[in-house]
Amino acid sequence: MDARRTVKISKYLAKHLRHRPERIGLTLDAGGWARVDDLLDAAARHGFPITRAELEHVVAVNDKRRYALDGDRIRAVQGHSIDVDLGLPAVPPPELLYHGTTEATAPAIRREGLLRMDRHAVHLSADPETARRVGARRGRPVVLVVEAGRMAADGHAFRVSANGVWLADAVPPEYLR
Repeated sequence: MDARRTVKISKYLAKHLRHRPERIGLTLDAGGWARVDDLLDAAARHGFPITRAELEHVVAVNDKRRYALDGDRIRAVQGHSIDVDLGLPAVPPPELLYHGTTEATAPAIRREGLLRMDRHAVHLSADPETARRVGARRGRPVVLVVEAGRMAADGHAFRVSANGVWLADAVPPEYLR
């Protein structure tokens, strides 16, 4: 499969497994899982046919490991704007985590902290380079350092998705630098 088709399918999956399953008549369970056959049927009915082989290829080669296949089920591993319970246990974070943003949004974040906005959780990176790439997607990047160890000691919970993205409900401004 060519790279353009891979990206197109990945974006289609993100839209319908993370944000708008109802747009194609897809039903996700409480954990965000959909039946693969239901997804493939819905995609075909809505003018975007995907083969099982293409789906498996996209899941396997996605550089951010955004999707998980479990037998006859598929889900996005994080990044949802819809209510799902990924079943991720709280785990102790490293001392520092990172968040990539833009110069334009950094002042508001420093004032208000990191809020999940329309997402299921705030996304944090384990390393500054990943955070820089995230911030660069929408402009000139700024990398904020999150004092995750101190946050956890103060009672804030962290989870880590299957693809290594750290998740928090929010990051108050006093934990940012």
